[in-house]
Amino acid sequence: MTDKGAKPLKVTDTVLRDGHQSLLATRMRTEDMLPIAAELDQVGFFSLEVWGGATFDTCMRFLNEDPWERLRQLKAHIKKTPLQMLLRGQNVVGYRNYADDVVERFVVKARENGIDIFRIFDALNDVRNLEKAMRVAKREGAHVQATFSYTISPVHTVDTFVDLSRKMADIGADSICIKDMAGLITPYVASELVSKLKAKVKLPVQLHSHYTSGMASAAVIKAAEAGVDVVDTAISTMSLATSQPPTESIVATFKGTPRDTGLDLERLSKIAAYFGEVRKKYHAFESNFVGVDTNVLTFQIPGGMYSNLASQLREQNALDKMGEVLAEVPRVRAEMGYPPLVTPSSQFVGTQATLNVVAGERYKIILKEIKNYVKGLYGTPPGPVDPHVRQLAIGNEEIVECRPADLLPSELAKAATETGSLAKSEEDVISYALFPEVALDYFKKRDAGEMLDKEVVAAIAAALAPPVVSVQPEGVAVGGDGERSPWKAAGRYMLARPSSWRHG
Repeated sequence: MTDKGAKPLKVTDTVLRDGHQSLLATRMRTEDMLPIAAELDQVGFFSLEVWGGATFDTCMRFLNEDPWERLRQLKAHIKKTPLQMLLRGQNVVGYRNYADDVVERFVVKARENGIDIFRIFDALNDVRNLEKAMRVAKREGAHVQATFSYTISPVHTVDTFVDLSRKMADIGADSICIKDMAGLITPYVASELVSKLKAKVKLPVQLHSHYTSGMASAAVIKAAEAGVDVVDTAISTMSLATSQPPTESIVATFKGTPRDTGLDLERLSKIAAYFGEVRKKYHAFESNFVGVDTNVLTFQIPGGMYSNLASQLREQNALDKMGEVLAEVPRVRAEMGYPPLVTPSSQFVGTQATLNVVAGERYKIILKEIKNYVKGLYGTPPGPVDPHVRQLAIGNEEIVECRPADLLPSELAKAATETGSLAKSEEDVISYALFPEVALDYFKKRDAGEMLDKEVVAAIAAALAPPVVSVQPEGVAVGGDGERSPWKAAGRYMLARPSSWRHG
């Protein structure tokens, strides 16, 4: 007999995006996704997360792949299950705010190429940075999943997240996602938060959590009991550590209950076996973080960010200062008004903390990204910035009060001119606008027929050491894509692109 009170828990599997971004530095190639795509399509998932986050950049930068072509191929193989992407609001899939024309055309083309659900978030939870992408996605007939970055601080409470979700509902959200990128949410807070969202916002709610602290599966269970509609999981062989809870474990947990997912464990087991073999190919990209890190509960530093800090200190022969840096990160975060530690805020908070320790004097060197943040160019900080730090960073300069993107001129016409005949489509122009030097390099190789053998590409990417970069004016170095990048700032102190890409 069917339980009349049954409400099957829906599941989004992240193996094609966040699963390998979290565990394998986003290196999984399209050729390893397509053979299993049709089988994934038959499972009955609510959606498959397949695009966005760091995948766009990594496709061109390291894999010599066109991210748009990956999306088209996945859409051709996955015909029933909605495809979902992670969009960083006005940051799109990059690391700075882009002009509205870039945001608009990116969303239009993403929808046209196969995205059904846009999970849209902002690192500071500034709703103004979500509005453009949300409205365009809504206009194009996609599902808009407005998302907040969950964190813990004196200025973040269950009620502030509920109020934030109400604002997102007012501008057209179809559902709300709790994005717990560091695995900080406790099971009982998850229960309270979901209950209040369901009662006061009255939209479907989805929970996305990482296993970093070891609490994610328990949080899923309590959220399900509270009425959460959808949860994120990753197939077991691509789960745990800084990834999501195992899909099969969650399915088994609710089997025979009113929240029974209805998913077939035998089918899931076959998919897990496939990815278990695929994962072996990417062993060189495995993180050193393989278990549970309860330090995240003290320092609120996600696993990927932790490994990035360690890498920076190791290059400076200062690994013995890790304890000081771990203590400095929450201190800098508090002085910055408690931004959630997610891309890009995690990069510049972590970098500033490292500089404060290694330089031997706090704020002796101040990142340009920190200056822009304090000035309001990333949006409104969640809490007040420490007045002393503000004075050190920007002196008496005025704070930007408007929506930051209102200050940005249109970018696509210039991008089209600069790419010229190298751009074969509007998608190419958008790729260039987002990552100029990376895209140009990719286009030139494509035109010259110089794409390296896939195995050679993987070997080279694994072997390359992070480059040392030179100091630019104001102590900030220029990143490889021609933009000022927080992880390549302050010359010799910042040596590596962040493995913290692994958390959003």
